[in-house]
Amino acid sequence: MAENTALTPEQKLFAERLNRMETAIRLGEPDRVPVAPFIASYAQRSQGSCYADLYYNYEKAGEAALEFYRSHPILDVHTFSGFTSGKANELAGSQMIDWPGRPGTMVSPYSSHQVIELELMTQEEYPEMLQDFTGFMLRKYIPRAYKNLPGTAGLQITPTVVLSTGMLAPFYSPQAQETFRILGEIGAEDAKAKEVTGQYQARLAAMGFPSMMSGISEAPYDILGDYFRGTMGIFEDLLDEEIQEYVEQACWMFADQQIQALQYFRYVDMPVKRVFFPLHKAMDGFMSPAQFERFYWKPLKKIMLALIDMGVTPYIYTEGPYNSRLEQLADVPKGKVLYHFETVDMKEAKRILGPVACICGNLSITELEFGRKETIVEQTKRLLDVCAPGGGYIFDLNGCLENCKPENLEAMFETLEQYGKY
Repeated sequence: MAENTALTPEQKLFAERLNRMETAIRLGEPDRVPVAPFIASYAQRSQGSCYADLYYNYEKAGEAALEFYRSHPILDVHTFSGFTSGKANELAGSQMIDWPGRPGTMVSPYSSHQVIELELMTQEEYPEMLQDFTGFMLRKYIPRAYKNLPGTAGLQITPTVVLSTGMLAPFYSPQAQETFRILGEIGAEDAKAKEVTGQYQARLAAMGFPSMMSGISEAPYDILGDYFRGTMGIFEDLLDEEIQEYVEQACWMFADQQIQALQYFRYVDMPVKRVFFPLHKAMDGFMSPAQFERFYWKPLKKIMLALIDMGVTPYIYTEGPYNSRLEQLADVPKGKVLYHFETVDMKEAKRILGPVACICGNLSITELEFGRKETIVEQTKRLLDVCAPGGGYIFDLNGCLENCKPENLEAMFETLEQYGKY
C-alpha cells in the first residue's frame, strides 16, 4: 500500500506561512506581505489572561495564546516565547528584575517584567572577569545577582594531588550545600516551565503557525552593559582609554561564548532557524560611530556571520532611533538578515538596507493603544507603500504590544488584508 503523504490543511498553512516569511527574508515578493507583529503580550490580555499567568498559571496563559492565534489567521508566525517560572525566580532571589505575580511586587499583572539595573561588576574587576570568567561568576556574580544563592561566594579551587576527594573541600561548607539544594529546586521549577512551553508551542505549530524565532542572543556590548556594568558604568568605561581595552576584550569574549552556545543549530533539525537579538545600548546618541563600530557592531557581526554560516537568520531588533546606523547595518551578506526598527525613517531604511536585508517594524504601539482607527489605517498603508515594493519586507509594530483598542488592531489587520497583496 502506498504511503499517504498528503498534508493536512494545518500543515499546508504552516508551509505557506513559513515560505512567505522566508521569501521576504531572501528579499523576494511572496503572495502578500508577511504579518508578524510582536503581539503575544496582548494575546494574553485579550483572551482573559494576563502577563502574570506566564509566570504562575501556564495553562491559562497557554490556552489564551491558542485562542488568540486561532481567531487571527492573517498572522504568519506566533511570537509566543513561552513561560518563565516565577517560583524559580522567587527561590533564587533574583535581583535584576521585578515580575508580575511576585509576592509584594509593584508590577501590574498586565505588564511585562521590569528591569532593576545593578552594577554587578566593578571597573576594577575587569581583569579578574577576563582572566577567570567561570571563577568570577561563581565567586562574585551569582551571589550578587541572586540573593538566595550566597554559598558559592569566595569558592576557590586549589590544585592538589588528586588521589582523594580533598580538592572538593570548598564545596562541603553548609553555605555551599544549601545553595546546591536550592539550585535543585530552581532547576525542577524551570524544567516544568520549559516542558509546558514546548507543549503549547507544538500545539501552535499543529494549528499552522511557525514560531517567529528559535533562539535568542544579545550583542556582546549589551551583555556587558546590561548584566555586568550597568548603563552608567559602561558609559564611564568608554571615557577611559585603558578601560576601553578591557571593554573590547570582554565584547570579543562574549561574542565567542555566544557562538559556542548557538552551535546546536548545526545539529538540530528545525523548520525555523532565526535568532533574536534585542539591541539595547547603541541607539543614536549612545556612542559615536567609531565607538559603535569598535565595541558594538564588529563583535555583534561576528556572531551574525557565524549564524549565517550555520544557515540561521539573525533577527536584529533595534530599539530607539537608528537613523545614523543604517550604513553600518548594511554591511551584511545579501538576503541573510532581518532588521526590525522602532524609530527610524523607513524610507531611508528601505533605500539603504533594501538591496541587502529584509526590514520590518515601525507601526506605533502607542497609536494602537490610544490613537484613532483612521490613524492606524493611514500608518499601515504608509508602511506598505514605502516598504513593500520590490519585496524584502515583513509587517511588524515598533515594539511589543501589551494593550490596545481592539478596533484599532482589527482595522490594522483589515488594511493588511486589503492592501498587503503583491
